[in-house]
Amino acid sequence: MARLRGADDSGPEYAAYLSGVVIAFPGRRPLGPLDLIVHPGEILALVGASGAGKSTMLRLLAGLEQTPASGAVARTPGATTSFVFQAPTLMSWASVLANVALPLELAGIPRAEARTRAAAALDAVGLGDRLSARPRQLSGGMAMRVSLARALVTEPDLLLLDEPFAALDSVTRRRLIEDLHRLWAQRSPRPAIVFVTHDVEEAVYLAHRAVVLDAATGDVVEELASPGALPRPEGWRADPGYRTAVEKLAAALARSMALLPAESGSSA
Repeated sequence: MARLRGADDSGPEYAAYLSGVVIAFPGRRPLGPLDLIVHPGEILALVGASGAGKSTMLRLLAGLEQTPASGAVARTPGATTSFVFQAPTLMSWASVLANVALPLELAGIPRAEARTRAAAALDAVGLGDRLSARPRQLSGGMAMRVSLARALVTEPDLLLLDEPFAALDSVTRRRLIEDLHRLWAQRSPRPAIVFVTHDVEEAVYLAHRAVVLDAATGDVVEELASPGALPRPEGWRADPGYRTAVEKLAAALARSMALLPAESGSSA
């Protein structure tokens, strides 16, 4: 496995990693071995065909997946992790404020303090005026903002996102990506972010680097760095460097799917 430290050999060695991980599934070939390093403060995109193991890899990093048949999964000791699912998964009977305060209250934070922090998190995602609203009163984009605020309110060291923008229209999607960049840049130290996406344009725009998973084994077969610094400057989607990087990632994804059977039989 590659060395864990970053280029300057300072700070934590990793935010999280998978090393030689194999996952066994009933009735199908095992997934892996999987190897992945997530460096502190970086934004990493996982790209691959359906069934390549993107969501499984994310759940492994979160500690939500079954114990692997072999290999090691680790996060920085003492680090906190938050997960944003494809659907907002909000409590329908509770206010927006109560939904965001929930993880703090479950951690033993006094209710008044938890709600103060939740209100600040909602204000940061542009929903400071919707604290008493119920999820049914929100648009899809608003609901996802609430989910993002709930994930960020604990100030996690590792933020994991499983295609959270997939069901949103393109305008809302772009706004949420800009929000995520802004919130990431405001934290010190910045959290590591890993997100799953099928959208190569989203992957290049949002992440420092994208890793492409083999359609059959789930192993990392290609890794491409995105050009430029984060957050992105206004109009960066029209930059020739961005367009070139998108085409390179699209070609890498196509190569990873070249030998994919017509019926993969899995949505991992």
